[in-house]
Amino acid sequence: MADLQPTFQQAMEITAAWLQQWDNEEISDEVLADRIGEMVASRDGARGFFVVSLAGESALMDRLPDPVVGQLRAAAEGVVDLSVRNLAMSSAMALQHQRSGDQAQQAGSEQVSARCTELLRLLEPDLVKQRLEQLLEGCDNRGDDVAFLKRWGYDDEQKRAISASALAVADH
Repeated sequence: MADLQPTFQQAMEITAAWLQQWDNEEISDEVLADRIGEMVASRDGARGFFVVSLAGESALMDRLPDPVVGQLRAAAEGVVDLSVRNLAMSSAMALQHQRSGDQAQQAGSEQVSARCTELLRLLEPDLVKQRLEQLLEGCDNRGDDVAFLKRWGYDDEQKRAISASALAVADH
C-alpha cells in the first residue's frame, strides 16, 4: 500500500489538476472530497494538498464544500497539525514580507493565514484547541513546538504574530 502513496511533488501536481477540474465544474464536490480523503491519508500527500490548496488560485479553501470538510475532519490530527503549522508559517512570513516591502508576497501569506484560520474553525474543536495550545507554548519557548519555530528562525515579533493568529482561530 505504501507504494501507492504520492510523493510531495506528485501530491502537488495531482492536487493542482483536481482543483482545476473542480473550479471548472468538471468534477463534483463529492468526487473531489473522496480524492482529497485519499490524498491526506499520507503525510506527503497532505503536505502537497495544502501547499497547492492554501496558496493557489482555486476557490476551494474559500468556500469549502461540506463533503470536503468531512474528509478533512476525518483525517484528524494530521490535517490539524499541518493546518496549524501552515497558520504559523504564513503568519510569520506575512510579517517578514511586510518588513521587506513585498506587498504581493505579504498578501499571499495573509491569504494562506486566513484560509488556515477558517479551516481550523471547521475541524474537530478539541484537536484544534490542543494543537493551538502547543503552538502557543512554543511561542513562549516551551514545549514541543520550540524546535519547529527555531528551525524556521522566527524572531520574537514573528512569534507574537503567530500567537495572535493562533488566538484568532477561537475568535468567532
